[in-house]
Amino acid sequence: MNHRFAPALLVAMTLALAACKAQAPTPPAEAQAPPATPQVTADTSAQPARSTDAPLPSEDASLAPAATAALPAAFVDKVWKVGKSSAVEPGTTYTFLADGTLVIDSPNGTPMHGRWSYDNGALVMVEEGISYPTEIIAIDATRFHIRSHNPGEPVDIELVPAPDQPLPKP
Repeated sequence: MNHRFAPALLVAMTLALAACKAQAPTPPAEAQAPPATPQVTADTSAQPARSTDAPLPSEDASLAPAATAALPAAFVDKVWKVGKSSAVEPGTTYTFLADGTLVIDSPNGTPMHGRWSYDNGALVMVEEGISYPTEIIAIDATRFHIRSHNPGEPVDIELVPAPDQPLPKP
């Protein structure tokens, strides 16, 4: 064997072997099997767990009217007294009359008459001509917790029944 051609032969053999080891083409993505475990794409650790068997009322509009249709009956034509609040004096009474009149009476003031409405699951209180969207946080026979979105910070108001108070006139 001629030693002058040995390096060229070595290079040719190396290239031939490298060509033989080329990788087979990858199958298309749809032909690949799905991963054995679900892939997490977002941090859900701070979200509450919930069943996926039934949609939330906010996800299915057909559930909302049935769930909220009787809600005003739970707080209308009853006198409620402030137990705790972030801005309202304890002892102040709130009455949501059936005709849409809102009567607010503080222990050290004159009763104020406003308006209230409850449409499509949303409570709005109108005080001195200003509308305030109001969330109903919780309601049952012993408490009515609302959050009024006034200018600045929202106002939390925890109301309790005041059965000793007469229903005010509109």
